[in-house]
Amino acid sequence: MISTKGRYALRVMLDLAEQTKKGYVPLKDIAERQEISKKYLEIIVKDLVKGNLIKGSSGKGGGYMLCRKPEEYSVGEIIDLMENSLTAVACLAPDAKECPRAKECRTLPLWHEYDELVHNFFYSKKLTDLI
Repeated sequence: MISTKGRYALRVMLDLAEQTKKGYVPLKDIAERQEISKKYLEIIVKDLVKGNLIKGSSGKGGGYMLCRKPEEYSVGEIIDLMENSLTAVACLAPDAKECPRAKECRTLPLWHEYDELVHNFFYSKKLTDLI
């Protein structure tokens, strides 16, 4: 399941994509348009900046903006950053220890296939597809 943080991050990115010609966008404006608490958005934009998806500027005329063109962002990279992983089961998570039952697990191929479908779906969608 994708968390509120992941869904809101996508909304922030969409908002910024729609405002690209305006330069830096104040967080309070994003919060108002998206009807999300500015306090919660501060946490989200911090992660987006750390992940190099957006950049920020403080002071007069400051705010946030995309680092790249909107069509260069996939939905998958945004969700992956915020969720740390889109894997369906713990044994397939990037930081998981090798499962001792992996060789005889008859459900593992199912989970691999499911994860591949989810990954391909989200990575095939660009921000511009949602605008």
